Amino acid sequence: MHSSALPGALVLGRPQPKQALFLQDTHKHVGFGGARGGGKSWALRFKAILLCMNYPGIKVAIVRTTYPEVQKNHIEPLKKALCPGYAVFNESRKEFKFFNGSTIYIMYCDSDRAAERFNGLEVDILMLDEATHFRKEHLDKMRACVRGANSYPKRIYYTCNPDGVSMGYIKRIFIDKVYEDGEDPSEYSFIQSLLTDNEILMKSDPSYMKYLESLPPSLRQAWLLGDWDCMEGMYFDEFRATPDPIKCANAGITIEEAMASHRYTHVIRPFDIPGNWNIHRSYDWGYGKPFSVGYWAVDFDDNAYRILEVYGRTKTPNEGVRWTNKQQFKYLRELEDTHPWLKGKRIQGVADPSIWDGSHDGNGISAAEEADKLQIWFEPGNNERIAGWMQFRERLKFDENGKAKIYFFDTCKDSIRTIPLMMHDETKVEDLDSSLEDHACDEIRYFCMSRPIAPRIIEPEKIIMSDPLDQFKQKQTEWSAYNAITRR
Repeated sequence: MHSSALPGALVLGRPQPKQALFLQDTHKHVGFGGARGGGKSWALRFKAILLCMNYPGIKVAIVRTTYPEVQKNHIEPLKKALCPGYAVFNESRKEFKFFNGSTIYIMYCDSDRAAERFNGLEVDILMLDEATHFRKEHLDKMRACVRGANSYPKRIYYTCNPDGVSMGYIKRIFIDKVYEDGEDPSEYSFIQSLLTDNEILMKSDPSYMKYLESLPPSLRQAWLLGDWDCMEGMYFDEFRATPDPIKCANAGITIEEAMASHRYTHVIRPFDIPGNWNIHRSYDWGYGKPFSVGYWAVDFDDNAYRILEVYGRTKTPNEGVRWTNKQQFKYLRELEDTHPWLKGKRIQGVADPSIWDGSHDGNGISAAEEADKLQIWFEPGNNERIAGWMQFRERLKFDENGKAKIYFFDTCKDSIRTIPLMMHDETKVEDLDSSLEDHACDEIRYFCMSRPIAPRIIEPEKIIMSDPLDQFKQKQTEWSAYNAITRR
């Protein structure tokens, strides 16, 4: 096809402000979205077309988890926009070939087998639609396709909501901005787009806002407010890595004031531990999977602070460093002999009961025996899973002043990272899915069961359901907090 044969101007529509920011962003990794209805798929298609029109011969891949999704969200809309005249769609190869040699590949990745198809692919631009729904190992394989000895830009675009199996990873790189070795912070950018940023959808379907408002609280905060500390199916939905903005607004305090006073959050800044507080150690054994050790300071009101942790994983989540029992306990011995919070302390330990069975190292010597040799003492943890999770959740509850019974120093990165990723088991819903990276949670459970607390009765906020004025007042308070968040 020759450019002289092109029809009139290509009409794509006018981007809204947040979409325009996305279209103009030139970082290597660009995240966009954070809530439902923010106009993510349209912006992704628009950007793909712009790149193909401006860079003759460029290769762009748009990927979703399943073919029906990619058919509905991208193939059909792109056909209407581009065919005939600007591009030809090859049905068998699932690609749009532009008049200037540019290509948009339409792909999906829902399994290990599907991920293998990306091994031989080479593209300049990768667009991952609903990126949190891809497994992390699949994301890694797809991103390896972005390469080529040419002058075209090399970028990866991620649209995302706070849900899905890779939510923790996407949250880390775009929301928490915590980067590991090999990740350059200057290459990452995130543009949050909420339903309220999508004026077209707000006008064309006002009922969608009402639908999101009617959802259960955790889902409403995730899908409407773009709250990454809430996710449908989360086992520990009480856990807050940052202060709850709505609760802070209702209490008349700022998020910074909440952080300073340890209110409405479980993650706090480290402080000097008083010398007369008790120190505890909890341990979950691991070799091929990570081992996890938590150190706790407990005050005189039985508030527990996770002050340190040792988490034996590689750079790959849920992959253990394969340390022997002797290596693990030698490291702990050195830490406890030198760290100012631990040195000289009588540390009370509780551990995975399996460390007494002698099976872990294959030499007949139990992990507990190896620990004893280095004077690292443990008591067998109570391994009742449901009761243990309930004890953890009791400690996570906020009282009427926004105070919890368990806190995590913000240096305890792996427990903070993995707790929000725990999901309900599909067959035994009162338990969590043990196939996930639950090692820190297991040793937290042992610790909580070693110091059980009585159920905490927290008075709920009083809303008189028969009084519409009271309902309106409550809703008005929540929405004033919401507007304060979205204006930042």
